Amino acid sequence: MELAARTGMSDPSDPCGKAVLFDLDGTLLDTLRDLAASGNEVLAGRGLPPHPLDAYRVYIGNGMVNLARDIFPEPQRPRTDEEVAAVLAEYRAAYARNWRNTSAPYPGIAELLDRLAAAAVPCGVVSNKAHDFTLDCVDAFLGGWRWAAVVGHREGHPRKPDPAGALEAAARIGVAPEDCLFVGDSDVDMMTARNAGMRALGVAWGFRPVDELRAAGAGAILEQPRDLLEWIG
Repeated sequence: MELAARTGMSDPSDPCGKAVLFDLDGTLLDTLRDLAASGNEVLAGRGLPPHPLDAYRVYIGNGMVNLARDIFPEPQRPRTDEEVAAVLAEYRAAYARNWRNTSAPYPGIAELLDRLAAAAVPCGVVSNKAHDFTLDCVDAFLGGWRWAAVVGHREGHPRKPDPAGALEAAARIGVAPEDCLFVGDSDVDMMTARNAGMRALGVAWGFRPVDELRAAGAGAILEQPRDLLEWIG
């Protein structure tokens, strides 16, 4: 296999990963259409026009509450805690209806997870998606593989790029942060990895542009899922 994964590597070194932590949306799963459909349902319920699909690429990644708030035009954007709670409840209800409509693992993810499982590499998921939906998505779409840790956003816990969730997942796995690869599709993921002292690897197939990942400190850009294997040490 060619070392395509090392293209753009800012700090060349030997592969170091003993465990892998993945972001969920835009990294393991293509959930864009279901997330967008749910947001547009909320907007339609308020008499507001929908966003085109690609507009949701910039709304995803900072947690469900931010997505539910940020999709509103500035004049109608919820401001108070009560208003934010109301639109979040509407979004959660819409997503509960839509999350299984079109979402699926990206091409090559199943084969990658099979290879990691065969090599006994422990894996986890660290997402800003609400914890209950994170568990649902992992169970429904990725339930054929063993996950040593699954951490979504929970009330009272900080969201990425705070490293708390990544460090919690590493502790559950029993691997030091510096021995973890953190794989994601956004600047938030790259900053999370750096804040946690993990190797940051960006993916070219996700929701955000590669330039954003490089600017946020990606050590490499994975052009396809199997490129991750070059980083397992």
